[in-house]
Amino acid sequence: MQKIYLASDFHLGVDAGSTSLEREKSIVRWLDMAAADASDIFLVGDLFDFWFEYKYTVPKGFVRLLGKLASLRDRGINIEVFTGNHDMWMFGYLTHELGIPVHKQPIMKTFFGKKYFIGHGDGLGPGDHGYKFIKKVFANPICQWLFARLHPNFSFGLANYWSAKSRNANTDPDHFLGKDREWLVQFCKETLATQHYDAFIFGHRHLPIDFYFTKENSRYVNLGDWIRYNTFAVINADGIELHSWEKDTKIFCNRS
Repeated sequence: MQKIYLASDFHLGVDAGSTSLEREKSIVRWLDMAAADASDIFLVGDLFDFWFEYKYTVPKGFVRLLGKLASLRDRGINIEVFTGNHDMWMFGYLTHELGIPVHKQPIMKTFFGKKYFIGHGDGLGPGDHGYKFIKKVFANPICQWLFARLHPNFSFGLANYWSAKSRNANTDPDHFLGKDREWLVQFCKETLATQHYDAFIFGHRHLPIDFYFTKENSRYVNLGDWIRYNTFAVINADGIELHSWEKDTKIFCNRS
């Protein structure tokens, strides 16, 4: 039986924990493994630490990942990508060149008769008002047009500097903060009050989490990242499970 694979937060382009190249090669090996029985592969945001598409220019590098994705698409495996807060400026390159749809908002999918809510997770839930304002600025077409007027030699350097500074200033805690302080847990709880999903799947938090909503018979799964954890999720007829790739990673579990 074919399976659905999901991963997020590769942050290729930044050396952290391992070099970007080492991480990219590990991701390609993971994709080769997944391709053996995958019907779908979802890459749920922040594939790149920075990505901006000009009309005729995209960031250089990442040829191993992009080539592997093209090869898997040619084999008939459905691949879908989500933008994250570091690579929200995808405007059509992956779709036109690789045939991969790019989602800028969360989506609902049904697999094996169960409903899944899938998205990167940035800007959801209460709090984080500063980022929510910045996201509106970055998503504004006029701001994007103005940024595109800068030469890539300058704009990419500026953006990479800003990305690194933002990441260093907002390091995600490497422990579960409790259901009342985890914004994505709060978002799931609020959503379940009006509509049921069997599971919510997010990235962004950089921590592999499997949180059970016992009363609502639902789960929140965070995919972790590939900087510290190398974690991914697999969906089959039995439900969803978190796994680690080439590492012995602890999955953070909790219940409400």
